[in-house]
Amino acid sequence: MKRRRGSPPEPGCLRDWAAENRALADRWRAVRCSGPGGAAAREVRQQRRGFGELLLRMQGLPAALPALPLELTVLYNSLLFTMGASDCASKAEAEGIRQLLLRVLEACGACGQDLSTEELWQKVLQEVTVEELQGPLHRLGALQAAWWLAASRLESTAGLFRLLSNAEDSGRARCSEGDNELLSLLKAWRVPAEVASLPLVQSAEDLKEILCTTAAFLQGLQELEAGNFPAALSLLQEAAGGFCSKRVLAQIYTCLGCCAQRMSKPQTALQHLKRALQVDFQCLPALSHVAAVYHELGETEAELQALALLYEALEKNPPAAASSRPYLLIRTELCVQTPILASLLRHRQPSEVKYLLAQRCLQDGRVADAVEHYLDFLALLTEGLQQQVPLDGGSALPRIPEVFLEAASALEQAGRHQDAITVCEEVISRTTDLIPRMLQVEERLEQPECPSPGAGLSQKESLCCLAWRAAGYLHQGWAWATLGESKEAITQFSRCLGDLLRVQLYRSGVEPTENLLPEVEVIQKIRLLSLIGRGAQFLELGRDKEALLDFQHGLQISPGDPTAAPYLVQALWKLDRKQEAAAHWQKFSQSLPGEDGQGRPIPLYLASCLKRAAFPLGESLARSIQDYLGTA
Repeated sequence: MKRRRGSPPEPGCLRDWAAENRALADRWRAVRCSGPGGAAAREVRQQRRGFGELLLRMQGLPAALPALPLELTVLYNSLLFTMGASDCASKAEAEGIRQLLLRVLEACGACGQDLSTEELWQKVLQEVTVEELQGPLHRLGALQAAWWLAASRLESTAGLFRLLSNAEDSGRARCSEGDNELLSLLKAWRVPAEVASLPLVQSAEDLKEILCTTAAFLQGLQELEAGNFPAALSLLQEAAGGFCSKRVLAQIYTCLGCCAQRMSKPQTALQHLKRALQVDFQCLPALSHVAAVYHELGETEAELQALALLYEALEKNPPAAASSRPYLLIRTELCVQTPILASLLRHRQPSEVKYLLAQRCLQDGRVADAVEHYLDFLALLTEGLQQQVPLDGGSALPRIPEVFLEAASALEQAGRHQDAITVCEEVISRTTDLIPRMLQVEERLEQPECPSPGAGLSQKESLCCLAWRAAGYLHQGWAWATLGESKEAITQFSRCLGDLLRVQLYRSGVEPTENLLPEVEVIQKIRLLSLIGRGAQFLELGRDKEALLDFQHGLQISPGDPTAAPYLVQALWKLDRKQEAAAHWQKFSQSLPGEDGQGRPIPLYLASCLKRAAFPLGESLARSIQDYLGTA
């Protein structure tokens, strides 16, 4: 006999479907009580398939009011397993909810194919008054809210809960001024009682708590990203008091720490970050932020300890922390997957942490430790560390040639000059074929570069390669000078200067040379340091006129430079041009100290060269000139 459209299924079918729903739910409860693990994960996949097949059989028949409470419950259970198995919310869940809402309208003699999902919910909740459908619809609405929150559709979520609250009590959900409306609506929502004949695999009460935590967490992250730190702090603290796993709680405390740090409250930040580690000691991003806060405070010892612990933990590659709560299908972590959270909880690679240890030690003058860390890093690099080198903009690693040059700087300061020369040779050999014979560069780039396909390296990249190669020769020059090999030092300094002649700087107009490209500034600093180094070696060899030319050229590049100026005075003095020497000395002595250091900070790999270029005979030369001026 042909079934009439909209007529209820046979009572036997309804009983069988209800029994199957109950059996699946009971089976899941039994597995869930055994705790999370491989068995639970397998059961999720099996339950997803079981509920999905049951739903397909039910929806193979026309929509009918008597079957809808069970159908809504089966969809609720099915979607819970779909989301739990995929670890994220997808469009499939949203489409499943939409189709069932259309079936509800169909059973009530209405339609809504042309409506958006938000409009569809409004029509269903306002026009469907069948008492038996209210509880299942409200539970499905909470699941819809979970999907919308996962998509950061907070307004849609708030609008849905306004409808749910109005359907219950138009006055209960009103929030007082200053309260967060979405949180007020969620908290005011009255969870429908669970019906024994329609068992659920996850209670709506749990779902409500998760929605509240998720909404507070998401909004806190949004306020943090927008720079509204007090609001972010309040919302994140609300989330920390919510219903979530230890893993998520540690993430929330980490975000609280980052918020406090941005509010210039480093001690409060440390308290939150340490709390994160107490909750979940495997929350390594919190340890990374602890190191950053100590760096901000200038507490190098504590920072190095934090970095060392972080490196040790990353080396062990710990498993993911297990949740102490019963296995939940919808969890806060499924609904909070935003770019800012991914950025704040970014896991550093061991290579980054090893580099940070080396860099901080070098900056703090712990040369022996810096050498050890740099050599460890370079050894790992030759063993295939390339796979561990992150290429995203959030990485702490500079370009690899710069790491080599920093390592060479550390080796020089440790007195291992031959090793420094060898490391620099690696940089020189790797960049030789990447530098064009001639490079015309505008001192200030007004428009961003758009290199054409197949055009080779961009101008910026070519400048970087040239700077690294020239810096390699610069380091070699200073290393040979320290070893007492003045002629070899002069050769390396000359190679550095010869390489830099490939760059032809020009200006687009008559503007001053302020705001140079960063790469041009670095190249100019390398040229100055190389001229000073070669000139100093010329003085050692008694080639005073050649030294004078280098120092004069250096001051043309950087007028009034406090590093080059004393060398010029010494060269003039040695050439018996004492009156000129005294005049220059007086001029340079009147210059404000530190005038040259007001631009961009120089790269770390040049810091040791700058120290080496410091004039060693300042006091004795000053006394000689003062005596001369006193007798003149």
